[in-house]
Amino acid sequence: MGNHFEPAWDENGAAMDWSTQLSRVDLWCEKARRTGRAVRDHDGTPFRHTYFYPAEQYHQPILDRMAELQAEGLGEVEIHLHHGVDKPDTASNLRRTLVDFRDVLASEHKCLSRRDGNDTPMYGFIHGNSALANSDGGRFCGVDSEMQILAETGCYADFTLPSSPNQSQMPKINAIYQCGAPLRERSPHRSGPNLQVGDTPTLPIIFTGPLVFDWRRRLHGLPVPRVEDGALAGNYPLTIERFLNWQGAEISVQGQPEWVFVKLYCHGFFPSDQDVTIGEPMRRFLGEVLEYADRSGQLKIHFATSREAFNIAMAAVDGRKGDPTLYRDYQLRSIMQSQPSRVSQMKVYSSSR
Repeated sequence: MGNHFEPAWDENGAAMDWSTQLSRVDLWCEKARRTGRAVRDHDGTPFRHTYFYPAEQYHQPILDRMAELQAEGLGEVEIHLHHGVDKPDTASNLRRTLVDFRDVLASEHKCLSRRDGNDTPMYGFIHGNSALANSDGGRFCGVDSEMQILAETGCYADFTLPSSPNQSQMPKINAIYQCGAPLRERSPHRSGPNLQVGDTPTLPIIFTGPLVFDWRRRLHGLPVPRVEDGALAGNYPLTIERFLNWQGAEISVQGQPEWVFVKLYCHGFFPSDQDVTIGEPMRRFLGEVLEYADRSGQLKIHFATSREAFNIAMAAVDGRKGDPTLYRDYQLRSIMQSQPSRVSQMKVYSSSR
C-alpha cells in the first residue's frame, strides 16, 4: 500500500497549519493501530501502509510520530517529493533535496534502509504529481536526468505508476521492470525489460500497480468499463471483484509466477477516502479477502511494505522459492531494525560491569 502521506493538504488543496497536521496524524496513527491489531495476514503480519512522506513538507514532530508507528511494526516511511511545480527544478537542487531529506530520515528518525556493509541509506520513491523523470510534458519536475539522480542517491525502486490518465503514464504496464533507456534521459522508464529470474538489475527498478479494465459497470444493460488502477477511494468500493482484478494483472518476476505482487495506492488525508484506506471498510474488506483465500485454498495473502516487496522480488530474481515472507529482509534491512533498543543497550551495559 503506497500512501501519498500528505497531512499538509486537504482534498481541495487547502494548506493546514502545523497543529492541525499533527492532530490529523495522531488520528491516523490511532486508526492504523486499530486496524493493525484487528487484521493480520497468513503469516501473522499486521496490515500496514508504506508512508511516502513529502520532502518539501518535512516537520520533525510529524516524522517522530511516524517513526513511532514504524517501530511498532505498523508501516514504514519512504520518500515522496513534489517539485518543479511553479517553475522547472534543476538537477543540482533535486539532488540536494533528496540527499538532505534521505539523511534526516535515516539519522534523526532511523527510517529508510541499508544494504549490509553499505552505510548509504536506501529509499523507495513516489513522484509528486506522477511526473517521474520529467514525464509530464515538462510540468511538475523539469529534470530529465531525475532517474539517474535517484539511482545515485540510493533509490532502490520507484512506485509512482500507474498514473493514468495523466500524460506521465508509460506504455509499459502491469510489470516490475528495469528502465530501458539510459537513466540520464527523460522518461527512461517508458519501456524496458521485465525483471526476471537470473537478472542483475540496475536500480531503481520500476514497480507498477495494476492497470486493467473493470467490466462490471453497466449502462442500459451494456458493459461500460472503468479503469482499475489500484486506487483506494471512497467512490470506488472495495470488493472481492476488485481484488480479483488486481490479482489478474499478474504482476510478478518473470520465471517466478507463484509470487504475485499487488501494489495499491491512496492519499491518506482525503477525508472522503480515509475510512476506505485504514478504517472499518478496509478492515471488513481485508477480512473478506483473507476468508476468500482460505476457502479457495489457492493463495495466501502477505502484507508487505514497499521495502519488503522489493526484497521479495529480489529473492525471486535470485531463484528463491517457497514462502515469500522468509525474504522480507533479503537485501535491504530497515535502519530501525538494525538499531539496538534502549533496553538491549542497558542489558549489555549491565552484563559488562
